[in-house]
Amino acid sequence: MPDGTGIALRRHGNPDGPRLVLSHGNGLAIDLYYPFWSLLTDRFDLVLYDFRNHGWNVPRDRRSHNVATFASDNDHVALGIDRHFGKKPWIGVFHSLSAVTALNQEPPGGDAAALVLFDPPILPPSGEPLEIDARWQKMRIAARLRPERYGSRGQFADSMTRSPMFAQLRPGVADLASRVLLRPAREGDGYQLRCPPEYEAQIFEYIFAYNFTPDPAKIGCPIQVIGGDPTLAFSFLPSLDVSGLISLHYDFVPGATHYLQLENPEECVSTMVEFLERHGLFEAASIRPQ
Repeated sequence: MPDGTGIALRRHGNPDGPRLVLSHGNGLAIDLYYPFWSLLTDRFDLVLYDFRNHGWNVPRDRRSHNVATFASDNDHVALGIDRHFGKKPWIGVFHSLSAVTALNQEPPGGDAAALVLFDPPILPPSGEPLEIDARWQKMRIAARLRPERYGSRGQFADSMTRSPMFAQLRPGVADLASRVLLRPAREGDGYQLRCPPEYEAQIFEYIFAYNFTPDPAKIGCPIQVIGGDPTLAFSFLPSLDVSGLISLHYDFVPGATHYLQLENPEECVSTMVEFLERHGLFEAASIRPQ
């Protein structure tokens, strides 16, 4: 990045397939989404990356940890992908924070040939702004209260398993999270979060400024929004109402929460592939499995 921050790019899957570029939600890492993207490796050329201060990337100055910087980073990530892996059309597959960031690029999604956005927490046209902002501030407080260090990976996995927010995760996801969201502590024993809690909290504190319902006329590529189940009563991290995006192709995964890719990855993949086929971006018969 222009300020010297490094962002690691990883390539998986079938280099002959359509290219998908994938990233993650606030405080998480794209490796956590393995239950989802592992289902795509036979058919797609996958490029994975974590946002700055997340995942594989070394934490740097917190002052640059914001959606505006992330959007700028995305432009440079796209250039890096072309440089390292060869230039070809790509489809952005983004969840939550990374979905909001893509919509805040100019133009939305940058040079993507299409966007698939999983449960983007954007402001619905019928929503009450102050109520939605209050929700983010509750999440900010919760993030700041979260321990940064854990005595063992098992301790972290146990705490995640006990949380009602993650009650519907597929078996094994909590253990996966303990491996990809923690790193050995810089000082002393135990482990610490790869994305420090105060960084995660800072995003919640200011993300309301970047919540908006996009104008379809300003998006130069096909877009599919795949949400959590809007009929469920959520007590902790509600899946925001994205029904206002019906003109952009909106669908949802029944029975799933905000973490739908970690709860029902098969349905997420099926819905996404149907969208890509509908727009001529994927032809299963033409892809030779690896």
